[in-house]
Amino acid sequence: MKLKHLIVTLIAGLSVSQVGAGETAMSAHSHVGTHVGTRIGQLDFTHGFAAGYPSKASVKKLYDELDFQRATQAYLWALPIVSMTEMQRAQREVFGAADGEFVLLTSFKDRLGVLTPNATTPYIWSIVDLEKTGPLVWEIAGGAHAGGIIDFWQKAIVDVGAFGPDKMQAGRYLILPPGSTEPDVPGYFMVRSTNRNVMLGTRSLETDNAKSDAFYASMRIYRYADRDTPAAAQPARVIKAGDKTWSHTQPRGMAYWQSLADILQREVVLERDRQIMAMLKPLGIEKGKPFMPNARQKKLLSEAVVVGEAMAKALAFQKRGEGIRYRPDAQWENVIGWSPSHETTHYHQLDELSTYAYEAVVTTRAMVARIPGVGQAYLGAYRDAQGEWLDGGKTYRLRVPPNVPAKQFWSLTAYDVDTRSLIDNPQQISDRSSRMDLVSNADGSVDLYLAPDKATIPAGMEKNWIPTIKGRAWFAYFRFYAPLEGYLNASWSLPDFELLTTSKGKKK
Repeated sequence: MKLKHLIVTLIAGLSVSQVGAGETAMSAHSHVGTHVGTRIGQLDFTHGFAAGYPSKASVKKLYDELDFQRATQAYLWALPIVSMTEMQRAQREVFGAADGEFVLLTSFKDRLGVLTPNATTPYIWSIVDLEKTGPLVWEIAGGAHAGGIIDFWQKAIVDVGAFGPDKMQAGRYLILPPGSTEPDVPGYFMVRSTNRNVMLGTRSLETDNAKSDAFYASMRIYRYADRDTPAAAQPARVIKAGDKTWSHTQPRGMAYWQSLADILQREVVLERDRQIMAMLKPLGIEKGKPFMPNARQKKLLSEAVVVGEAMAKALAFQKRGEGIRYRPDAQWENVIGWSPSHETTHYHQLDELSTYAYEAVVTTRAMVARIPGVGQAYLGAYRDAQGEWLDGGKTYRLRVPPNVPAKQFWSLTAYDVDTRSLIDNPQQISDRSSRMDLVSNADGSVDLYLAPDKATIPAGMEKNWIPTIKGRAWFAYFRFYAPLEGYLNASWSLPDFELLTTSKGKKK
């Protein structure tokens, strides 16, 4: 009897316990209390959450949080177009180049304004407002180059060069503004833009600087309406950057929103972005109206830039999603893990585009081509072999194995986390490549060293050294120009950065 009584008591106790737990869970789920705890703090209701109104203080808190959340997401959404807007501003205000005039970047200092540039090949670019020019012709000569015509959301409308219709031969591109009904014109590569503003850009892949200079000097750009006039026969004006200080890095603070508000007034709103435009309206950014935020809006927008950039850093430097790692045995990641069209079957690649636009600029089909010996490929590293963030005060070695699967050449470039551009060191060295005279090992491998002080690297390895800066974090891209099968099928392995010294120079 005692045992039976004990069992009944235990069952009864268990039932009461379960009912109590159920009631508690139900109460938490239905929020019957007048005070509800949430991740944004306590919210108060007159007759409980379900039956009552939020208090005046809670309404204010909810609207602030609503607009703050919208601002942070709008920050991420706008990263590509703000980057291009800042490049357009630099073209006009820093370099004095008008629509249809090109800016040429050739030196280390020139490139410091660009997000994750390569440090090996020269760049040339021009941003054009098609609303001002109307249909526009870009003539290019034959030569080894790679680039594209890019819209202001950094989508490649068309490649130029090896992966473009010109196939590195002479050709004429006819660029039409949004809404143009101009029929296809024989003898031109037709380009139809959904944006008013487009970037025309390419980089010469010639090893002979004279050939690169001749290629750039031969470009022509003119209005289609002027095609039969002497103006069409004139070479495009090319302005050398001349070591000017500039940047198209997305600005911080209210300057970010001022840049966004400016370009939204001058651009076409795509159908996919109408909801974001609705989210921006309570924050003071509305097409057709001046951007004059009040004190509350400024506070929320300023805070959203900080949190938004922190989110962008997380997205860029600790990427998530499938297919990120190049191989499971190393930290190297695929920098461009998405489509240059920015679209999938069911969604627009918002996170992927925000991720890339924060740390880099512009993609083309050639940059994601899976054809051996064509295009380019990019791997990024943000951590060392132990999974720790790369630190400018420490010494690292990267052993590049022999037979790198690149038909043209390979390069390693180091970037500053703050600027996402070349490390601005006194030596003006931020890359090492197979086009350089590097010291090789007996087996054909190459040891590259990244350190703030050459005293911490082996003697005689200065040619293989990339100077970093103490107190600043960095990351690196490994580029394959004309990648081969070993990269495409990931059979070629690239080791991680190996930490050799601490910031104090002591051996690990």
